[in-house]
Amino acid sequence: MTKGPNARLADLFALAGWSKGELARLVNRQAAAMGYPQLATDTSRVRRWIDTGETPRDPVPKVLAALFTERLGRVVTTEDLGFSRPGQTAQGESFDGLPLPSGQVAAVLTEFTGMDLMLNRRGLVGAGAALAAGSALSSAMHDWLMADPAGPAAQGARPPGELAHAGPAGYDRYEAAPVGLQEIEALERSVEVFRAWDAARGGGLQRKAVVGQLNEVGGMLAYHHPEPLRSRLWGVAANLAVLAGWMSHDVGLEPTAQKYFVIAAHAAREGGDRPRAGEALSRAARQMVHLGRPDDALDLVQLAQSGSGEQALPRTRAMFHTIEAWAQASMGRGQEMRRTLGRAEELFASDRSDEEPPDWMQMFDEADLHGMEALAFRTLAEHEPVAARMAERHAKRALALRDERRQRSQIFDYISMASACFISDDPEQADRYARLALLSISENSSHRTWDRLREMYRLTGQYAGYGKIEQLREEMRELMPRAPRSSRGARHLKGADELQRTPGDIRGTKGARGVKGARLV
Repeated sequence: MTKGPNARLADLFALAGWSKGELARLVNRQAAAMGYPQLATDTSRVRRWIDTGETPRDPVPKVLAALFTERLGRVVTTEDLGFSRPGQTAQGESFDGLPLPSGQVAAVLTEFTGMDLMLNRRGLVGAGAALAAGSALSSAMHDWLMADPAGPAAQGARPPGELAHAGPAGYDRYEAAPVGLQEIEALERSVEVFRAWDAARGGGLQRKAVVGQLNEVGGMLAYHHPEPLRSRLWGVAANLAVLAGWMSHDVGLEPTAQKYFVIAAHAAREGGDRPRAGEALSRAARQMVHLGRPDDALDLVQLAQSGSGEQALPRTRAMFHTIEAWAQASMGRGQEMRRTLGRAEELFASDRSDEEPPDWMQMFDEADLHGMEALAFRTLAEHEPVAARMAERHAKRALALRDERRQRSQIFDYISMASACFISDDPEQADRYARLALLSISENSSHRTWDRLREMYRLTGQYAGYGKIEQLREEMRELMPRAPRSSRGARHLKGADELQRTPGDIRGTKGARGVKGARLV
């Protein structure tokens, strides 16, 4: 049965630049390499897949996904190609195949991580896809997030240890096997180690290790486990997917990061942890603010807030409000931002110290609260320069409370403080904090820290020729050739290309008015 042209496959086929005959030959060759030597296709079949929407039989969709992944240099899944899995809604009934049917989450997770690992091996990057709009994701996932997930019974109960899926679900997966309590506890400890590494040195160093661990967990999830092991294993998957997403965002793999955040939300919901699902979506909201899309961020953070339900602790809701406030600040909505931060402070203060927060919320402590407030006020200062003083106050408090092992957050605090001082016309203090940031930024793999440093450099333009600041600018220009390339694109980074120029760069007028209208995200 045909469904009309497969627009997704047609679009990717056009991007790849193959002829239909060439794709047919590549499918046959790739299938043989993947262990399917009996598979044979031809030009007419490729034409039917594209022009009439015919869905090829397994394993052709997986073969095509592998070919397009390698060709385009980013993860391409079978859903991206317009092919639905068994039991999945037909193309066009949901946005980008979302939400995923309950029984398909582990398979999608394993396929996506397998493709990501394949890209890592070939040294390719996932920069060619477009980010989904926050409103589109919210519309697709709102009702799904509010409903309770189907339990094991609804998925067709099987004895513990029996496979949930027939056939391979992805690539590079270890042979799956049922796991017990000790294995799950070891996996939970590994998440803590990965989380600490990320906070210290950025996402670039251990991203592949996290993706590989998540791929293995996807294989374990192909089996049914008794409760509560099942819920804990889904919790591990959610935590690893959030980390994979955050690390991907940290090194500029934005579409890949967004996909991991969505997968994390699905995994958390499968494990019955709606607040964790909300927190995963709030990461996607933070990503959107960083990329200069605060309206999309507001859509996503509102979904995170409503979808977390009453189970969310006050600290979790406080964190959601800080992201909302940052988005509002990016849009110049000062009054709304201040009200939102006030609610965040009240919620954080009301969090009972005798109730241990979940492990995934322990990174959001008082230092993080002040760090986010500093960022929000510093961002607002581009529209209301008087807000810079409040940014300084919160940045100082964040630095006083910050665990020195969380080096990346410390760098962000230094940059927020220095940037606020530049706007407040306090170059002496700005120079001090800027140099503290420079001391450690080269040791960190986070592209986001360099993005913010570029924005701080723009602010120094109003002091070009001023003794210390001119020397600081020269030191920053010397560092920048070794810096990672900006992940946001020139249209989101006004003046960022200054650092690639000669010393005769753009000079602004001294004072906050010289930088008003630019954006730090």
